[in-house]
Amino acid sequence: MEKLFQQTLSSCQGWPLKEQNRELAIIFNHADPLSVQIGQYYRQKRNIPANHVIEVIFDPSETSLSREDFKRIKQEVDALTPPDVQGYALTWTKPYRVDCMSITSAFALGFDPRHCAKGCKAIAPNPYFNSNRSQPFIDFRIRPTMAITGSSFEEAKALIDRGIASDNSHPQGTAYLMNTKDKARNVRSNFYEIIIKKLSDKIPIEVIQGNVLKDKNDVLFYFTGVTKVRELDTNRFIPGAMADHLTSFGGKLTDSGQMSSVEWLKAGATGSYGTVIEPCNFPQKFPHPGVAMYYYLQGDNLLHAYWKSVAWVGQGIFIGEPLARPFAKDDQVD
Repeated sequence: MEKLFQQTLSSCQGWPLKEQNRELAIIFNHADPLSVQIGQYYRQKRNIPANHVIEVIFDPSETSLSREDFKRIKQEVDALTPPDVQGYALTWTKPYRVDCMSITSAFALGFDPRHCAKGCKAIAPNPYFNSNRSQPFIDFRIRPTMAITGSSFEEAKALIDRGIASDNSHPQGTAYLMNTKDKARNVRSNFYEIIIKKLSDKIPIEVIQGNVLKDKNDVLFYFTGVTKVRELDTNRFIPGAMADHLTSFGGKLTDSGQMSSVEWLKAGATGSYGTVIEPCNFPQKFPHPGVAMYYYLQGDNLLHAYWKSVAWVGQGIFIGEPLARPFAKDDQVD
């Protein structure tokens, strides 16, 4: 993975900012009133076309869907999805799993045991990883997926509003890369040297020696490796901020014995990521900070930039406001 930046990467191609709503479909759970409320608000605020809103129904109390239930739901969704849709937004927090896959990866890739692992094993690759393409369904037959999560409508509304506020804002933020004392979870620090070399002319980057970042008022990127992130509430996240922690169960959104990735959103981040099944500390199962930053800074929205940053994506869930696009280029063409 150290060689990722050695290649020459083409400029990203994507929808113009004002038209990106036509690439996304919203999926909400009719049995979950909060999911319905979030979906309705998101559709209104992002002006999502009516035929891009898909209703499903299942028990919202469980953390995991069975393969059988998901197969039924996925068939319904596939039948209702317009062909121009390139990604999905889910509007619930539970369930966050489908058997041994995350729910966002299952909707994107279809349920496939090759994306699962028992123990410390490799899983199937993400075809969208480090791609300079922006129409993944056309190019790879996948629809990257992100969950708009929140324990209340107020939390989800604040998340959506932050994403919208970030659009085309070109913020003057800083990328904070933590070099923690947790050796097992600090494996992404091996990438920091090349990230600084390739991206420091595009954004200020600070490598922090230690486990704690505090009292920063310009956080745009925050990547770390610990079980629980302390002092989150002392920092100010800029609208559009991307942040995550490499640990085993950050993707267990509602019942993690570690820190749930949802805590990043509560603290003010606009997007995060975590694994729902024990991944071991394969860096390929977590976002590569440099790849995520590169595509986001190039003008990709949060959904695409984050999805492009994970090489083995089956066990990880993406959460946030998918269309957030701080570095949009209004003159981009399809």
